[in-house]
Amino acid sequence: MTFEKIRKRAVSAWEELQSSEKPRILIGRATCGRAAGADAAVTALNEELARHNIEATITEVGCIGLCYCEPLVDIIKPGRPRICYHDVTPEIIRQLVVDYLVNDDPRPDLAMATIGEGAVEGIPRFEDLPILKPQVRISTRNCGYIDPDDIDQYIANGGYEGAERALTMTQPEVIEEVRQSGLRGRGGAGAPTAFKWERLWEAPGDEKYLICNADEGDPGAFMDRSLLESDPHSVLEGFIIGAYATGSNHGYIYCRAEYPLAIERLERAIGQMEEYGLIGDDILGSGFSFHLEIKEGAGAFVCGEETALMMSIEGKRGMPRPRPPFPAQSGLWGKPTNINNVETWANVSAIFQRNADWYAHYGTESSKGTKTLSLAGKIVRTGLIEIPMGMPLGDIIYEVGGGIVDNKAFKAVLTGGPSGGCLPAEQLDIAVDYDELTKAGTIMGSGGMVVADEDTCMVDMARFFLAFTQDESCGKCVPCRVGTKRMLEILNRITEGDGVLEDIDTLERLCGLIKSTALCGLGQTAPNPVLTTLRYFRHEYLEHIDKKLCRAGTCSALVKSPCQNACPAGIDVPRYIRLVQDDKCPEAMAVIREKVPFPAVLGYVCVHFCEAKCRRGQLEQSIAIKELKRFAADRDNGMWKERSKTLPPTGRRVAVIGSGPAGLTAGFYLAKAGHEVTVFESLPVTGGMMRVGIPRYRLPAEILDSEIQEIINAGVEIRTNSRIESVDGLFSDGYDAVFVGIGAHHGLDMGIDGEDNPGVVEGAEFLRDVSLERQVAVGKRVVVVGGGNVAIDAARTALRLGAENVSIVYRRSRSEMPASPEEVDAAIEEGIKIDFLTNPSRITRNGDELEVTCLRMALGKVDRSGRPRPEPIAGSEFVKPCDTMIKAIGQESETPDEFGVEVARAGRIQVDADTTETSRPGVFAGGDVVTGPASVIEAIADGRRAAITIDRYLGGEGDIDEVLVPVEETPDYAPPESDQAEYRPPI
Repeated sequence: MTFEKIRKRAVSAWEELQSSEKPRILIGRATCGRAAGADAAVTALNEELARHNIEATITEVGCIGLCYCEPLVDIIKPGRPRICYHDVTPEIIRQLVVDYLVNDDPRPDLAMATIGEGAVEGIPRFEDLPILKPQVRISTRNCGYIDPDDIDQYIANGGYEGAERALTMTQPEVIEEVRQSGLRGRGGAGAPTAFKWERLWEAPGDEKYLICNADEGDPGAFMDRSLLESDPHSVLEGFIIGAYATGSNHGYIYCRAEYPLAIERLERAIGQMEEYGLIGDDILGSGFSFHLEIKEGAGAFVCGEETALMMSIEGKRGMPRPRPPFPAQSGLWGKPTNINNVETWANVSAIFQRNADWYAHYGTESSKGTKTLSLAGKIVRTGLIEIPMGMPLGDIIYEVGGGIVDNKAFKAVLTGGPSGGCLPAEQLDIAVDYDELTKAGTIMGSGGMVVADEDTCMVDMARFFLAFTQDESCGKCVPCRVGTKRMLEILNRITEGDGVLEDIDTLERLCGLIKSTALCGLGQTAPNPVLTTLRYFRHEYLEHIDKKLCRAGTCSALVKSPCQNACPAGIDVPRYIRLVQDDKCPEAMAVIREKVPFPAVLGYVCVHFCEAKCRRGQLEQSIAIKELKRFAADRDNGMWKERSKTLPPTGRRVAVIGSGPAGLTAGFYLAKAGHEVTVFESLPVTGGMMRVGIPRYRLPAEILDSEIQEIINAGVEIRTNSRIESVDGLFSDGYDAVFVGIGAHHGLDMGIDGEDNPGVVEGAEFLRDVSLERQVAVGKRVVVVGGGNVAIDAARTALRLGAENVSIVYRRSRSEMPASPEEVDAAIEEGIKIDFLTNPSRITRNGDELEVTCLRMALGKVDRSGRPRPEPIAGSEFVKPCDTMIKAIGQESETPDEFGVEVARAGRIQVDADTTETSRPGVFAGGDVVTGPASVIEAIADGRRAAITIDRYLGGEGDIDEVLVPVEETPDYAPPESDQAEYRPPI
């Protein structure tokens, strides 16, 4: 039978299927679908169809790429659009049979999208879904649409027309078509495909081999598996074209044995090709013959390297060999050989079914076409995607992938698998193509992307992937066998808290040595995860070594408990919770006071970083740690005072400028260390922003007064109405050290016309005036601009001052609002309206009224902060009239030049982050004047750090900690066995 007759028959059968009067049901039953429960859905479907006596055509299709919402089931009723349903369970499939097939209710609430022509009210179009809209599906063009076991369906959709066309061309013409397309190998380094083909075609000899590398070994990568399970003929057609172009007469598909479904479908597809004369002798009457075998690999990662792969096919141990000679000169059994991977072959068939110019239209100048990527890790929409080369990394993660799970902060993405590198948020605008990724220190590889969030330790992540490559090393060359082992030993030491600074230099030296001397590409790229984490996350290595701190709370040797690890001041959270549980609140209070002098204040206003890391939250809801702190504080009997000790006087004097949480904390611990401490406060009241920045309804004055009094009782002198303009005078007065904690009290301007109009006030100043009981009038209508706690506090305070209509204008969405979620909820409950994605553009005064002109915003591209950038929507202007507008977009400090310290932007004093030392000897700084507006607990942590450093500077030991309650004999924290096991990134 001629191919034309085969095609006509296939097209006829396809058209008959499309016009069938019976319902058609397509079920995704690739490996991902089966793992998600597709088999159970199929069983339930057959049972329900039989129960209602419905005849339907059921087709098993491959993976369409939406792994995050498998199982997927498409239903096509005669004369109705094709509807795709997601997360289908046996119960849901029974509902769909009754509701849709029997009662004609398409159930939009269960549907994901319509596919193809036609529309259903309430159901979006498939191509408009965020994960699909940016995609260009070339290699995956048939995945999830056709039955992978039916060659006729592939042929009816243009299949093997590319091979038919290529067989009418000369071999140089075929190679030139590939060259014009710009196709580069999709399996690793991106070598030009035409160049490799031409070298094989030019090689002398009648016996040549062609190989398809389907040995996909990267953790988190599943592109090849999905293609082979979903559309094996697209790969096989490309294989035929390549074989003809290079003059190869025999081929192998090297596929790992862990892909049984892929192998099964390949075997069936090859059998169908033989039946149709598409493989074997005299293909399509062209005189060209090609025979193909499948070789199952045992799963060794090194067999992804082409010379090791060929040795494995030959029945030898898979180990790389030196090059030259290159495979095109001497490959399989010493004969000329070429190897391309699965995706490359699928692209070849697409190019010849269309043309080179069409393919080259996509991508960048040096990286043409598209690339399939597997999205895994802490990303909302995991799955397989295909995007044009050059798409920004941030678009892939946020627009296609839907961002980070639970709206957590993006930290890094590993591209290229264990041989790739980790890129941070500042690289989110990088174009994803071969050359740009290489410049950034990573590789495209086969296309695996593992996304890490704020809870990922980058040192541990590098250790995990190096452990993988070290374990998979074939051991043939010393640099890889021994070098990676030494590197892994160092990384293990660092994650266990035994690292030294010299380890970083040793790691970098070993990385360079292995990259330049390892035998094969796998060994040469093995150091990439370590190199890129050292390049972009060196601070995490330094924290592990110097501070014995794993900020992510992952390295169990450095983490007593995740909640304590997350607390900036290091409060022993599990210990005081156990004491509260045992009805020992005074003892619990003493445990908290071992680390902070403001436990009651924190019980009211702490932003509770600890709760975000509480392991209980992984099961249900985090423990209300802040509320337990407040519970304990309310039941304190002062027992801690009897146990707390003050050292004898040292004769050294310390001046503290500012009575905020940082200054008072530093003063308290320095006084306990025996130093004479004087706090100078420019305001008539003490407490800094705790007093004048946090409203009394959130932090009662008596609570703050009580804890400040304890600091005074410890020996700290506080002088109010004492503004310090120069530290020189303090040193002249006999002070031995100065701590600057003047906070950030001055609001930022918005930079828009009219903000100097009467009635426009600054948020921190407004809260300060209210706290100082100055006369403040806001009128009936108030507009607040900003999204932080100052904005929320200002809005709620305005309501309490008599305003009847209070609204907040914020330029981003709620998920990006920096204010505490509970404070936002409280504001909304009190009737405050929040206009999200709105920004003021100008302010005008119309008589007694202010008119705030605002623009609606849309979230655009992700910026370097890892957040979508708000962009104004043209023509969206509207006016909000008000009596008072409060601008609360941030604060800065005013650091006098006379302090003689180095100052950065916004008046922030530059310090050594570990010691709080400024550029001037004897002067230290902490709190908001260093960090910018932050939380009370962060300022307290700065004050503790300063007290330790200043005590050492004055000749002390820097030991400010006390044990006020005996530590229990049992371990404070014993992680579950699952936590103690070796870390594995979520894939």
